[in-house]
Amino acid sequence: MEGILEKAAVKRAIQSIGAQGMKGEVKVLSDSARTALDAANALGIEVGQIASSIVFKLPSSGALLVVTSGRHRVDTERVARDLGVEKLDRADADFVKNISGYSVGGVAPVGWVNPPEKILIDRALSDYDVVWAAAGHPHTVFPTNFDELIAATGGTAAIVGD
Repeated sequence: MEGILEKAAVKRAIQSIGAQGMKGEVKVLSDSARTALDAANALGIEVGQIASSIVFKLPSSGALLVVTSGRHRVDTERVARDLGVEKLDRADADFVKNISGYSVGGVAPVGWVNPPEKILIDRALSDYDVVWAAAGHPHTVFPTNFDELIAATGGTAAIVGD
């Protein structure tokens, strides 16, 4: 796992975490945290404490970032209805990389190269004192909390899952 903290995307995430006043230190995991379950198992925590960054394409072709609890899937019909759009489209890996600067599996909620058009933070994350988010690589995560995510991202609290 040597060298992960030197990767450009991880450095950008670390810089942004600090610049946003977030207190958590980036942790390198020996196992991949590509999925919420993988991350929870590696950290020895509940899957709901994983703050997964899911990217969607809006009808405007802009990006929607949904930071959701790992305990459920994003209800795309509900989110689209709440946003007043016809539908949300899944973003492919190239779109995610181009808009955020991060690869799928390591998308941090901060430090994007092109800020998303809209950010929603799952209210379910407020059930936990500490949640863990990706930090630019599938093997890096950092601790944060619901209020800090709202403040750092400028996101809107929302019910996004079932």
